[in-house]
Amino acid sequence: MLAAFEANKFFVAGLAAVGAGLGIGLLGSKAAEATGRNPGAATPILVLSIILAALIEGVFILSAFAV
Repeated sequence: MLAAFEANKFFVAGLAAVGAGLGIGLLGSKAAEATGRNPGAATPILVLSIILAALIEGVFILSAFAV
């Protein structure tokens, strides 16, 4: 029973990692798209993207330690 619980923990941590990777990938693609549409807004878009990427990674780290 304990081995199944350990395997489940690793599975959930893996799902959190995949979710964080997808989130950061979508963030990057949309930031590049927004910069292409409005090059004058590149700096605010970059700043917001860095902040959001750090928050996404923070959520993953919290979820990885919570499991």
